[in-house]
Formats: sequence, structure tokens, C-alpha cells
Amino acid sequence: QVQLVESGGGLVQAGGSLRLSCAASGSIFKLRVMGWYRQAPGKQRELVAVITREGSTNYEDSVKGRFTISRNNARNGVYLQMDNLNPEDTAVYYCNANDINFDDYWGQGTQVTVSS
Repeated sequence: QVQLVESGGGLVQAGGSLRLSCAASGSIFKLRVMGWYRQAPGKQRELVAVITREGSTNYEDSVKGRFTISRNNARNGVYLQMDNLNPEDTAVYYCNANDINFDDYWGQGTQVTVSS
């Protein structure tokens, strides 16, 4: 089993920045891909950014150039630096991890609110 705990959400004005952190514990040696998803009110959960253990990344189109995902394998963490935030980024952000058995794990979510 893998446990994921997010931190770093909050309220910020448009154009501001936030950094989300996710700490993994448990059977972390099995982790392959880690990433961030978000879910806005009334919408489906969507991928924001993912990163492999080797450091390859993929971003949702609307966050390219504004968000940066990074990973620290030694510290079992994944991070999301969010710059130039806009109100459309308001959502609950979830940390996700996928292991060698293709099992998915989720954090409890952290709220990000961007005011105009």
C-alpha cells in the first residue's frame, strides 16, 4: 500500500503562485508515475501533470508554461509549482501515484482557490 499526503493549497490572487507538495509513504519502491489531477465544482477530475521515475513529464495544455512538476525520488515526493494562476485553476488538487502493478493511489486533495 501507498499513502499520499498533499500540502500547499490555499487562496491566491490571479497572477500569483502556489507550490503543492505530496509526500508518499508505504511501498514506495513500487512507484512508477506520479502526478497531479484536479477537480473543479461540477466538472470531472482531469490530469494536470505527470512525471515518471526517470523524470519525463506531460502537462495538460492549459497549464503548459505556467506549471512545473518535479519529483524527488530520494525524499519520495512530487511537487507542483504553479505560476501565473488564474480563476480557471480553482479546484481541488489531488496527488496520484501509479505502481508497477498499475494500481492507483490518491491523496485526500488540497483546495486551490484563485480570486480575480
